[in-house]
Amino acid sequence: MSNNNGQSSNEKEVFDSKSYLDMELLRFTTAGSVDDGKSTLIGRLLYDSKSIFQDQMDAIQESSKRRGDENLNLALLTDGLKSEREQGITIDVAYRYFSTPRRKFIIADTPGHIQYTRNMVTGASTANLAILLVDARKGVIEQTRRHALIASLLGIPHVVICINKMDLVDYKKEAFQKVVKEFEEFSTRINIKDVRYIPISALFGDNVVDRSSKTSWYEGPTLMYLLETIHISNDNNHIDGRFPVQHVIRPHSDDYHDYRGYAGRVAGGVFKKGDKVVALPSGFTTTVKSVELDGEQLEEAFSPMSVTITLEDDLDIGRGDMLAKVNNVPKQEQDLDAMICWMDDKKPLQLKGKYAIRHTTKEARCIIQEIVYKMDINTLHKLEDDNNIGLNDIGRIRLRTTSPLLFDPYSKNRQTGSFVLIDEATNITVGAGMLIK
Repeated sequence: MSNNNGQSSNEKEVFDSKSYLDMELLRFTTAGSVDDGKSTLIGRLLYDSKSIFQDQMDAIQESSKRRGDENLNLALLTDGLKSEREQGITIDVAYRYFSTPRRKFIIADTPGHIQYTRNMVTGASTANLAILLVDARKGVIEQTRRHALIASLLGIPHVVICINKMDLVDYKKEAFQKVVKEFEEFSTRINIKDVRYIPISALFGDNVVDRSSKTSWYEGPTLMYLLETIHISNDNNHIDGRFPVQHVIRPHSDDYHDYRGYAGRVAGGVFKKGDKVVALPSGFTTTVKSVELDGEQLEEAFSPMSVTITLEDDLDIGRGDMLAKVNNVPKQEQDLDAMICWMDDKKPLQLKGKYAIRHTTKEARCIIQEIVYKMDINTLHKLEDDNNIGLNDIGRIRLRTTSPLLFDPYSKNRQTGSFVLIDEATNITVGAGMLIK
C-alpha cells in the first residue's frame, strides 16, 4: 500500500481475511515492445510490494548470479519457463496475482512481438486498465501505436503510459515530455478516455512503488499508488440491467420441491427483489422474487457478481436466455456488424465461411456475409480492398446468426457486446469480436 506521497506503508495496515475477500479487484494488462522492460516492471511491483515468497526470492538471486547480472534480475519472476529464459523473451500471456491491503490485482502480461497481437486481445479483454511501456530513448514506436489501438478497440477505460528506462536518459524531464507529446498527438485519432503518464525505471524502482528523488520535477503518483487508488467502480455498466442465464437450478429434493433458480453473472445494471423484469427472447414479464448467493439472500446484485435469481412466475427460461429490466432491453438481431481480431494461425477468416459463435451464455452458428475492411494497425487506415484477414489482423465484418443475439454495442457494455468465433471442425477459438450494431 502507498500513502499520499506514493510511499510504502504496509507495516501500518492490519490485514484480515474478511477485508481481503471484500477488497476491490483490479485487472490490468501490460504491453510494450520487445525489451521495453515489462517483465522487470512486474517483477518490481511484486518485489517492492512484498508479494514474493522467500523460496522464489532465493531462486531469483541464485539465477541472477549464475547469469552474471549486476543487479537482481526481477524479470525472472515472470519469465518463468525455461524455454522463455533461454530465448530471453516472454512468449505467451502470463497471469500474475498479488494484493496489497487496499486492493487485489490480476496482471495479464502479454508479449511485445507483433505476431502476438492475439495474446494482447486475450489478456486485455477483461482489463480495467492497461499499462503501456515506452522506452524513454526510443519514444512512441509502431508497437506502442498497435497496443494503444487494441486498448482503444477493447474499450479499456484507463491507460497508463509508463515511460521506462529513465535512468538511461539521466532522468531528464525533456525526455519524458517528448514521449508524452508524441503519444498525445497519436491518441487524438483513437478513443481512449483516461490516459496517465508516469516516468519510471523498472530496473531501479523509480516511481514504481516508491517515489524517486531523481525525478523531483514529476508531481504525479507512483505507479502502485495509482493502481491502488484509480476509480474503477463506474467502469461497469450499472444502468442497463442484463442477466444472461447460465444454468437453471432444480434441486428436486423434498426441502426445495418447487425451487427454480436462474444462475449466472450480472452483465449490467443492478437487480434486487421486487424488480420488474422481462425474460428474453420470449418477452414474458415477471418480478424478481429473490437474489441469492451461497444460500443467502442479497439486497442487490450488480456486475460482475455471480448470483442466483428466482422469479415470482414459473417461466420457460434456459441457458442462453436473458433477464432484463422492463422498458430497457438489449438489441435483438441476427444481422450484425462487428470488429474482429483473427486468432487462427492455420487459415484466415473465410468470406461466406460458417462458424460457431459464443456470446454471453448463448451458442449459435453464423456465416460471414461481408468483410468490410481490414485495418492497418500502424496508420489506422481502412483497407477496403484487402479481404485477407489472417492471424493477428483486425477488421470489420458483417455476419448473420442462426438465431438472434441479445446484445448491446461493445462501446456501451463490454460483456454483452463481445463474442468469440469457433471453428466447428477443430473446436479452436479463431476470432474475438466486438459488436458495433
